Amino acid sequence: MNQQAPPKTANTSPTLSVDVDGKRFAYREFGPSTGVPVVFLHHFTAVLDDWDPRVIDGIASERRVITFDNRGIGASEGHTPTTVAAMADDAIAIIRALGLEQVDLMGFSLGGFIAQVIVTQQPALVRRIVLAGTGGAGGDGVGNITVKLLGDTVHGLLTRTDPKRYLFFTRTANGKAAATAYMDRLTERTHDRVTRTSPRGVAAQILAIRRWGAQDPMDLGSIEHPVLVANGEDDRMLPTRASFDLAHRLPNASLRIYPDAGHGGVFQHHKQFVEEVLKFLRSPYGPI
Repeated sequence: MNQQAPPKTANTSPTLSVDVDGKRFAYREFGPSTGVPVVFLHHFTAVLDDWDPRVIDGIASERRVITFDNRGIGASEGHTPTTVAAMADDAIAIIRALGLEQVDLMGFSLGGFIAQVIVTQQPALVRRIVLAGTGGAGGDGVGNITVKLLGDTVHGLLTRTDPKRYLFFTRTANGKAAATAYMDRLTERTHDRVTRTSPRGVAAQILAIRRWGAQDPMDLGSIEHPVLVANGEDDRMLPTRASFDLAHRLPNASLRIYPDAGHGGVFQHHKQFVEEVLKFLRSPYGPI
């Protein structure tokens, strides 16, 4: 009698690699092996171990999920690009190298920038998009690296502590409790963890983010794909008004704003977020 293989969860899925132009890119897969996969695109400084296990496993309960480390980040080789366009080129190359003909995209923060470029460059490659805690190029407040953001990030690198506790959540009682729970979840995986982002990689990503914020706005009206936009109501990294702007400018978008939540609102409200993402990905009619 054949035994069914155990499911590949956020805390057990092995780290794999794929070659792209002579460089090794690290990735992980979760959930079923069939169907249109959901490709997750990282936030600023993030590595494979920074995705919330509840979000990964929640979406992987129905959908194939793929996460990967960007070039020069975590377990992936090469030098970190200094433009969002170059990061999008890498993501497209990875998707092609994995033999995928069409994908859904889940872009969080910097990953949301990358998702917008991917769908603009390769519209036939993308079926649906989730944009969380992110904004459009040249948007008001988008790409601003504030003294507080930079200070918290540098402090985290120097002290080996994670600034997401402060940057992703509000400082209310609910926000502080959600931050502790989230940081605890990120430590659940105890083996096969990847290297943290180097100061050089952080500097390259900061430059890419600043360039994104300084460039001319994209023609988001040309993106006809169904899009789910989500954020917390008090995002101190990428202003929540940028999410409203995205939902307004994208012709086929719906918007979810989570209360008493910040940049990491989709992690604080992970149960509701996962339910809404799965409903959105199932729907044959576009926005929910």
